[in-house]
Amino acid sequence: MTVSTTPATFTDDSAMSDAPTAPDATPVAAPASAFAAARLLIDLDALAANWRTIDSLAPQAETAGVVKADAYGIGLEPAVRALHAAGCRTFFCATIDEGIRLRLTLPDVRILVLNGLLPGSETAFTAHGLIPVLNDLADIARWRDWARARDRLLPCAVQLDTGMTRLGLKGPDTERLAAEPERLHGLDLQLWITHPACADVPTHPLNRTQLDRFRDRLAILPSAPASFCNSPAVHLGPEWHFDLIRPGVALYGANPTPATSIRMQEVVHLKAKILQIHRVDTPRTVGYGATHPVDGPARIATVGVGYGDGYPRSLSGRAEGRIGDHVVPLVGRVSMDLTTFDVSAVPEVLAQPGAEISLIGGGVDIDQLAHAGGTIAYELLTGLGRRYSRVYAGGVSDPAGTA
Repeated sequence: MTVSTTPATFTDDSAMSDAPTAPDATPVAAPASAFAAARLLIDLDALAANWRTIDSLAPQAETAGVVKADAYGIGLEPAVRALHAAGCRTFFCATIDEGIRLRLTLPDVRILVLNGLLPGSETAFTAHGLIPVLNDLADIARWRDWARARDRLLPCAVQLDTGMTRLGLKGPDTERLAAEPERLHGLDLQLWITHPACADVPTHPLNRTQLDRFRDRLAILPSAPASFCNSPAVHLGPEWHFDLIRPGVALYGANPTPATSIRMQEVVHLKAKILQIHRVDTPRTVGYGATHPVDGPARIATVGVGYGDGYPRSLSGRAEGRIGDHVVPLVGRVSMDLTTFDVSAVPEVLAQPGAEISLIGGGVDIDQLAHAGGTIAYELLTGLGRRYSRVYAGGVSDPAGTA
């Protein structure tokens, strides 16, 4: 296990005076993690195991890894090294910057950038060996012209919109491309992709509609491998798997398809230190807005995590933490840096300043927590703050010692 730390300099206030500086007042460099109010424990072996589990569900297809948004908040570089060690050789990110970071970490993998070919980005794509996902006819024309100007066959993927109405060629543009396949001349078309809108609801009729549209459009287009599945779509069955599946959030321990019995291993465990215990013996209220009344006797624990750390304000009065086997309800409002829990039912020896409350993981299911806050696990993961001490377990070590 290695700990990722960011150096910080701390200076004793007395060192700022005109008085002689005592030895114990000398400025010292210390890892910020030593003073962090919360630890984010990231299990890279669980991440790798989740990839292998999903890979086993689609044995006829390649299993890629979606690592956009800093690998769903856990850290891009350690995540892609762990996935690569598990066998992943194709990665998807959202932006060029993410692709460049990934390329610097893994020089020998296929990297596709989902957000398309922004004007002026051609040089960056070719310099770093990135593959653009072309989302309209203008993208295709610019990438083709770039390839012709360099007399090179350049790789690409093309996205077809089959019902998401977000990115990708609409039906008329797909038909135009099918009628004029020379638009793709000079390009190494590696993949046709589409994205499901409702795969987390297996019975939703749009799933079949999108599948049928995708098949119909592939039938009139030049032959190339195809990809339909995100994490939940993998569970729709082999019809949807095609040649490559693109799991994302499931790799990181969430379960976007509640109907499935297949469970992902926990990757993220957020534990926050208790900063103070308030003993309440007479009626009073807790937090902003005085939203939670306490009649007493009670013990209220304050931890140093809030919405400034990606722990949403919408969880106010709705979430639970855990101290070992003890459930502790969140009381009052989540504020920017602090959140309060009722630890009255927890033995005092276990609920003292310095003890830790599990906020995500460790018995707090991330999907249930997200539901309580009116959001999804995707948002909780990608919002994980930078003030946490990040502790990586397992995975593949790198020379910098970050994981």
